[in-house]
This record gives sequence, structure tokens and C-alpha cells, in this order.
Amino acid sequence: MKQLRILIGVGFVLSAGLFIISADHIDAPAVTGGSSDITDIYTFQGEDTNNIVFVANVQGFLSPINTENAQFDENVLIEFNIDTNQDAVEDYVIQAIPKNNKMYVAGPYTPEITGTVSNVEPNAARDSFVKITPYGSDPIVKETRNGLHLFAGPRDDPFFFDFSRFVAILTDPDVSGFDESVAADTFAGTNVLSVVVEVPKSFFGNSDKIDVWVETKRKQ
Repeated sequence: MKQLRILIGVGFVLSAGLFIISADHIDAPAVTGGSSDITDIYTFQGEDTNNIVFVANVQGFLSPINTENAQFDENVLIEFNIDTNQDAVEDYVIQAIPKNNKMYVAGPYTPEITGTVSNVEPNAARDSFVKITPYGSDPIVKETRNGLHLFAGPRDDPFFFDFSRFVAILTDPDVSGFDESVAADTFAGTNVLSVVVEVPKSFFGNSDKIDVWVETKRKQ
């Protein structure tokens, strides 16, 4: 595979720790609603406690009708960055690249360059891909020869947020917090496009803590 130089898009999320839930549903106007818009990232220990799971969701606020036609952008790379020594520089990356209704996954591997510009790993294992699950179908999960489990496709938006109550807290001095008894999920019924990569912890050596962030990068 020829090396491709990729430049970062404007969507960006940063989080740290072994259990991560981070959401960012309303980005700058140039990104919101676009194919590179990151909505959530999640990192958690797998059901197999020897594994760690990385999740990146993009293209938020998809209605059921729009989800049927939603597709990963083949010009957008989704990159998980993993820092194992807390110096805020990625020591490993996992790159997800959609093409021809499949999601190809390279990594985890040590990148040649770090920061906002990336090269796609030219020697990624050819069998590290999974068919993208169509909307409304049972999820397609693939285990690769190097022990990764992969999924890509539409999912219900997992982020719960009561936007009306949030606005009330900001604007009404008599409102002091969220009320679970009347909470309403603003994002109920909307979907995202999700990439899930489950990885053996052994890929990351003896680190007991990792920092994780996700970038979307557009091919140039």
C-alpha cells in the first residue's frame, strides 16, 4: 500500500485514563454535521479482561432515515492515539480507513511521525478489516489473526444529555441541578457511525495507565 500523507480535520477529542467517556456533539460550524465530526470516544476494559476496547463515533444526529444512507467518508482517516508514558505524545496509533464498504484497521503500531500529520501504515495486515454493518442489520464483528476484534457501522447514539435542563441551569437561578425523575434524552432516536476496536493489552507493554485521544484526518 502506498503511503498517504493525511492532514488533520477540525474534529478533535482528548481524554485520559483506563475508562473513558467523552462526548462533543456540537462542534464549530465548519465541522458540525460533516463526515469528520467526532461525537464520542470511549475506552474501557473488555469482557475479556486481557483486552481493552476503543470506540470512536462520528457523524452525530443521524435520523433513522438519514442513517440508511449515511456512509463513512473514504477520504477521512479515524485515528486512535495512545500515550503510554503520559508525555502527551502518541506512542501507538490505531488507524481506521473505510474503503469499498469495509473498514481497514492498521495497528496498534508506533508511528513514524506524531502530531497533526500522519502516514497510513504501508504494511498493515491485509486481513485487518471488517465489513461495515448495514443499518438495521445484526452487527458484523470480525476477529483478526493478531487478536483484534473489529466492528464498524451505525449504532444508536449512546450519549444521554438533557439539553433543555442544561439550558435551564445556565439561565434560571432557581434551577440548580438535573432532575432524574423528569430527565429527557435530547438525542433519543438519533444515530452515529461507530468504529470499535478491541485490542489485547499486551500490545501496550506493561503500562497500567494510558491516555487516549481520537483525531479525524482528511487525505490530501
